[in-house]
Amino acid sequence: MQFRAILDFVFPPQCGGCEALGSGLCERCLPRTSLMRRNLPSLDVTALGAYDGGLRRAILALKNGRRDVAEAFAARLAPWIDRYATIVPVPTTAARRRQRGFDGCELIARLACLNRTRVISGLVQVRGETQRGRGRDARLKARTRFVWRAEQLDGERVVLLDDVVTTGATLEDCAAVVRAAGGIVQNAVVIASA
Repeated sequence: MQFRAILDFVFPPQCGGCEALGSGLCERCLPRTSLMRRNLPSLDVTALGAYDGGLRRAILALKNGRRDVAEAFAARLAPWIDRYATIVPVPTTAARRRQRGFDGCELIARLACLNRTRVISGLVQVRGETQRGRGRDARLKARTRFVWRAEQLDGERVVLLDDVVTTGATLEDCAAVVRAAGGIVQNAVVIASA
């Protein structure tokens, strides 16, 4: 904890959205009242806000390796995570994980849960295509990119956690894999909805 205080003193935290000093995400870039709901074919999705402005810039900062932004997102998501469900983060590609040094959604899930609930990083992306930069049709056609590589879920309630939902294809693909592993998944929590 002392090291973090020294680090924050030397390099004060800056908002990933607007670079204001203070924290990884300020109230201006993500007001606490910005919650959004969205329905996909088989999932109800809760998002902190729309994928634009300061929130979009903060997500891009996370994708560029800003752990302090992950901590800020985790603090904002924590109240919306079902404490009785198992949290399954949607994984990034192995190449992105190596580039950043961590998986943003997995880090957010672990920080947001604070040992209140179980986090299982059982989803693995076996086909390396990223959804970033793809058009709507290509996103919707991307299926079977994930497999389950953890213990069977045997009727456990599961909530998926991801950074951005656009068409919902990734979340629906992950939900199908989790259901095949025995999980009951009806909800997802994301940072932003595009």
